[in-house]
Amino acid sequence: MKFFDTHCDTVLKVVDGLLDFQTGEGKGHVSLPAMLSAGSCAQVFACFVLSAHYLGKERETAERMISAIGEMAAGSEGKMEVIRTGAELHTACKDGPIGALIGLEGADPLEGKAENLRHFHRLGVSDLILAWQDNPFSGTAFGTDTPLTAEGIKLVELAEELRVMIDVSHLSDSALADTFRITKRPLIASHSNCRALCPTLRNLTDGMIRELADRGGVMGINLAPAFLDPRFYEQALPRQKNLSVSEISQGDKERLRAELRAISRPSLDWVTRHLRHAIDIGGEDCVGLGGDLDGITSTPVGIEGIADYAQLPDLLLSAGFNDRQVEKVCYRNFERVFCDVLPQG
Repeated sequence: MKFFDTHCDTVLKVVDGLLDFQTGEGKGHVSLPAMLSAGSCAQVFACFVLSAHYLGKERETAERMISAIGEMAAGSEGKMEVIRTGAELHTACKDGPIGALIGLEGADPLEGKAENLRHFHRLGVSDLILAWQDNPFSGTAFGTDTPLTAEGIKLVELAEELRVMIDVSHLSDSALADTFRITKRPLIASHSNCRALCPTLRNLTDGMIRELADRGGVMGINLAPAFLDPRFYEQALPRQKNLSVSEISQGDKERLRAELRAISRPSLDWVTRHLRHAIDIGGEDCVGLGGDLDGITSTPVGIEGIADYAQLPDLLLSAGFNDRQVEKVCYRNFERVFCDVLPQG
């Protein structure tokens, strides 16, 4: 089986020197050997640049990450290529090599100006999450429930003009409603689950899933335990809130992190539950995989990295999914929607 995953934060670990992408040595969920082992055909590599971490250096940091993805592909001996068009993606999903798509997670590198997307599009960005924390474009799930700003509306319209995929993961409910209202092409939620099963605001309501599906869009199931399992979410939430308090001591931080690590990981059944719920609400064309690998600190039992995606087809078949649905979840749905949105040739 082939796999198309729409969100990983691997490039951050590569540029920080924590992972050798070509060999897999170091600390990371995603590497070239692991992707080849799994059968990956396409992967969106997110360039996550938050102003709070890189104030004044957002643009150059994003450019460095984009260059690193190019270097990851160049060093793969032809096993992975950066792709930008629907035709290139179709080839990757048919015969290979692995297609690497470049995503901008949060639009902070645009420095508050929608027009700056043109620069990053020229550098190869094909997928755009408008905000991670509230920014000049949009409110977010863990920020304020504010809508798209006037500049955010311009950014959405420009992304559609450039045929950059609009990715609504992380958006506030109000901003997502605005995005649905003004867009004409399909959208994705690259790494968001079902709020009916796990109540975090990072997940989608049934109404959002229906709207996404009706527009030809696809959501990617996130492997973060707190987005899968309500028990994990309930235990983790107060500790994560306390960690965000600026006055907290280093000792308290270490204690809270240890407590988070001690929460038992959910079973892989939670992945199938979210997939089944999404299909029940939006149909079998609306859901795929967006693991958030290398962006999350723990995973469900049985998934230690992308190489373990190879076990998902049997898991889904044993849970009652048919062969057609398994293929759609593993890669076909995201292949379709990206081929619909990206430039054709």
